[in-house]
Amino acid sequence: MSETWLEIACEVPADLADILATYLTELSGNGVCMENLNVDAFSPVEIIHAPNRIIKAYFTSNDDVDARLTDIAAFLDRLAARSPGFSLPKPVLSHVRSEDWSSSWKVNFKPLRIGRRLLIVPSWEEAQPNPDDIILHLDPGMAFGTGGHETTRLCLEMLEQIIDQLPTGRPPAVLDLGTGSGILAMAAAQLGAGPILAVDIDPQAVEVARENLAINNLTERVECRSTPLEALAGTYDIILANILAEELVRLAPQLAVRLTEGGMLILSGILAEKEPLVRNGFSAWPLEYCETRRQGEWVALLYRKTSAL
Repeated sequence: MSETWLEIACEVPADLADILATYLTELSGNGVCMENLNVDAFSPVEIIHAPNRIIKAYFTSNDDVDARLTDIAAFLDRLAARSPGFSLPKPVLSHVRSEDWSSSWKVNFKPLRIGRRLLIVPSWEEAQPNPDDIILHLDPGMAFGTGGHETTRLCLEMLEQIIDQLPTGRPPAVLDLGTGSGILAMAAAQLGAGPILAVDIDPQAVEVARENLAINNLTERVECRSTPLEALAGTYDIILANILAEELVRLAPQLAVRLTEGGMLILSGILAEKEPLVRNGFSAWPLEYCETRRQGEWVALLYRKTSAL
C-alpha cells in the first residue's frame, strides 16, 4: 500500500539553495529534493545551472503542516531580509505518493564520471565505459547518494586518491557512516578495500544499500547494518562520514576512537560556512588535519589519526 507524503516546495535563487536545503533537511528529518531543470548532462562540468532552484521537503501525514508552513515562510522571510526590497515566493503545499516520489526524478539521473576511474551508471541506463573504468550501477531509490551532489563527489574523489596511494598488501578496512544509497561503500569495494561496513540509522536507506550491493554483486564484500556508531566495535583504516556538520562534531570522539593509528577520516556534508565549526570540533582529538576540498558551497575535510587513544 502506497504512503502519502506532504510535499512543501520553495523556489529560491541558486545561491540560496544550499542554505534552504540544509534548513529543510533539519526541519523535516528527511532528505530534500533539489530541482534544476538543466541536468541532462554526462558530467557535472556540462551542467547549465538555472538561476532559480526548487527545493522540496517531505513530511508525513501526521505532521502539523500548518506549523511547518509557518516555520518555512518565516525562514524565507529572514533570507529575503538580507537584501532590502527582495522577496521570495511563499512555500507551496501538495500531496505525493511514495512510489511517485521514488521514481519521478529518474529522467534526470544520467551516467556520471567522478575522479579518474569511477563511472556511476543508473541501473536502468547503459553507458560506454573506458577500459580502466570502475563501474558502479546504482538505483538510490529514496536514499541519499547518486554521486551528483558535491558532498558525495568530494568523498568519492578523496577515497579513490587515498586507496590508490596506499602501499600494496592488506586491503584497508572501511567504515561508511550514513551510507544512504551505499555508493561510497560500493566504490571502496571496487577500489580494492575490505572488509567494509556500511551503516545508516534509516532502515529504508539500509534496504536501498543492500539492493544496490546485490545489483553490483558486492553483497559478500560489504556488510550493511542499521547499527548506530556508538554500538560498533573494532577500528577502521578509512572512515567516511557524509552527514551534517553538527552531527559530525557530536560524533568526533567516537570517530577518533574507531580510526586505526595512521588511518584516514573523510568528513563531508559540510557547508563552507560551517568548516570552522567542524575543524574546531575535531581539534581536541589526535587527528592531523590534512586538507580541505571544495565544490560549490560544500567542503570535505581529510584527517589522519596520529596516535592511539
